[in-house]
Amino acid sequence: MTTQTDTGPDSVTEAPALVARRPLGWAPWLVLACVFAATALNYADRQSMALLKPLIDADLGWAQEDYGLVMTAFQAAGMLALVGAGWFIDRVGLRWGYPLAVAAWSLAAMAHAGARTTGQFLACRLALGVAEAANTPAAAKAVARWFPADRRSIAIGLMNAAPNVGAVATPLILPWLALEWGWHLTFFITGAAGLIWLVAWFLLPSRPRVRAVASPVEDQPAWSWRLLLTDRHCWAVAGAKFLTDPVWWFMLLWMPDFFHQRFDLDMRHIGAPVATVYALATVGALLGGIVPARLLAAGVSPSRARWIPMAASAVLVLPLPLALWADSPWPAVLLVGLVLAAHQGFSTNVFALAADAFPVRMVGTAIGVGAFSGNLGGVLILQATSWLAAHGGYQPLFIYCAVAYGLAFLLVRILIPRVRVADGA
Repeated sequence: MTTQTDTGPDSVTEAPALVARRPLGWAPWLVLACVFAATALNYADRQSMALLKPLIDADLGWAQEDYGLVMTAFQAAGMLALVGAGWFIDRVGLRWGYPLAVAAWSLAAMAHAGARTTGQFLACRLALGVAEAANTPAAAKAVARWFPADRRSIAIGLMNAAPNVGAVATPLILPWLALEWGWHLTFFITGAAGLIWLVAWFLLPSRPRVRAVASPVEDQPAWSWRLLLTDRHCWAVAGAKFLTDPVWWFMLLWMPDFFHQRFDLDMRHIGAPVATVYALATVGALLGGIVPARLLAAGVSPSRARWIPMAASAVLVLPLPLALWADSPWPAVLLVGLVLAAHQGFSTNVFALAADAFPVRMVGTAIGVGAFSGNLGGVLILQATSWLAAHGGYQPLFIYCAVAYGLAFLLVRILIPRVRVADGA
């Protein structure tokens, strides 16, 4: 084990053997299962409007700009709420903060069933965006609290796979529900699923029986915004999310429309391509957690264990623009799926950087700052996409997606040459 210390906030501790491996028991995995379910439901609610858009268009006569306005406002609401959401989870705690957020976003999702005008959809989407913002910091805090650092990347990889499971299941289930029962009832059903989750959450134990790390939290410096915002790890995570999260949001909210416009896929035929894309993204999330864990177990330093999968992800996204010249849907599906797999592998390790570098009591806010930056990038790309979809094409956006991860990787390497593993993390 090699340790380097410094007096500043950017001091690093390299520790391949982070803690002695010991049985975790069943409780952390049940907590992770609950986090997984909440995150999958979160993304199902987010994706529902993109999939139901053709029916809403036909019913309400929406223009592309109407949809773009609603989705941009949704993204902006979630973005502005993220830093406060991280603080809320750190302040109130997981036990009550997480279920309050899930209940709020479930009710907001159900309210879409009664919307009739663009303004009403806008109000529902704003409420949904604010409430859903708590999921990312809450999920990351749960992983940091219940899992030791040497097994945390696997847990984060599983957590990061949850959006893909929601994104795979949603295009398979929602179009069928909408065609059978209408889009109003479909919104109601997807929102109500979150209320069932609340029962499972309160059946879980409230705290770990064994602490994830042995280092006493009391030895750590007090929490402060100044400490967080002067830390290079915080800015590295925020910068990486700002550059790469727009790719995810672009794909999540506009990919169904791209396949519809480019290949004339209707509601009955869009499900399989979209599900395939997110199935591949699930594989990327899992590999993004497994690979660094295996590298750590082999004695590789925490820095190299993060850099290797991140660099590989940056290379895998480069062929994406070829999807624009595909003659049939499936080559484009495979290229987009490869990009989302790379995104999830990259994102898993960016989240792990924050979970490793900060004590548990600061993880929620640190993740919130990173997610805020990612959503800020998402707002910008959604606004650009709504204009380009109506007046030009997707080519500039696909080119940006192809280079975003290389830029993000370079930024992270410049800001944090070595990964810090915090005591009490």
